[in-house]
Amino acid sequence: MKLFAHWIVAIAAIATMPSALAELPLVIRFSHVVAPDSPKGQAAQRFANLVATRTQGKVRVDIYPNGRLYGDQDEIAALLMGSVDMLAPSLTKLKVLRVPEFEVFDLPYLFADIESAHRVTQGQIGKDLLGKLAPHGVIGLAIWDNGFKQLSSNRPVHMPTDLAGLSLRIQPSKILETQMKDLGAKARPLPFSEVYNALKTGAVDGTEGPVSNFYTQNLHLTQKYLTLSNHGYLGYGVLVNKKFWDTLAPDVRIALEGSLKEATTYANDTAQRNNEEALMAVEQSGKTKVIQLSADEKLAWQKALSKVHQQTDGRIPKELIERIYQESGYHLAAVSMR
Repeated sequence: MKLFAHWIVAIAAIATMPSALAELPLVIRFSHVVAPDSPKGQAAQRFANLVATRTQGKVRVDIYPNGRLYGDQDEIAALLMGSVDMLAPSLTKLKVLRVPEFEVFDLPYLFADIESAHRVTQGQIGKDLLGKLAPHGVIGLAIWDNGFKQLSSNRPVHMPTDLAGLSLRIQPSKILETQMKDLGAKARPLPFSEVYNALKTGAVDGTEGPVSNFYTQNLHLTQKYLTLSNHGYLGYGVLVNKKFWDTLAPDVRIALEGSLKEATTYANDTAQRNNEEALMAVEQSGKTKVIQLSADEKLAWQKALSKVHQQTDGRIPKELIERIYQESGYHLAAVSMR
């Protein structure tokens, strides 16, 4: 009888397993390489919170910051393999998905301000570019701001010629290599996780990036000067593994898309606010002197880097560049002739 009773209990447990499993939340693994308090880190957490609310806990987004799971060099491969479900890598990295058009965002001074950038990233051009990723196993869901890039070094930099001979860390990009070459500097591609040590040990002399990254990664503890050059835009593509996305129920996709739309507005607002706050924090730290460029100095930078736009070696369709010029208001001839 005892054996029979055990069988009854076991059968009852098996019978209730499907309903129990159905109550478990769907888990989405969202990996990124920056700090939780960076604009991307805060936006990812806001997205997770919104998803939990909209799905009433049926979907959970687990955030893995600071390259805890995967770093710059392997995060996209991990996404394609399904080892993670979502990423938000910088736009220039998306060229490894055989969509070189994303390298257009590395062009210097492409956007005069964040409004002109949004006309591209949040408009039809941005949607069209994200749509090119699907045949390569990835769904592009949104573009998030990080802001405009500044230049840091251990010697004061006012004019483009002040960078001559310096070794500067960049993300892997032919356009960024060309940019540094035109400035007389040596480009040193390095993963984001290695930047702090490279600067601290003197393996590189300086770097480029938004102030929020500069501060949250403690780069102000390694660099004496930060030049507010605003010479380039840094944005992130929010991506999801296509196979994973295709398995989701329609109502779950709708909830994720709605959450991401709201998170994108939050991400862009946060990026602007964080960069302003980070700049104040850098100045107050007394570790790094912030250099504001004069109008003449800004013009010198724009002129020095204008020829980079003509050195893309055909990797970026001219039609796309011209289309972005029209939306952003950038005019190469006007910059060159000033």
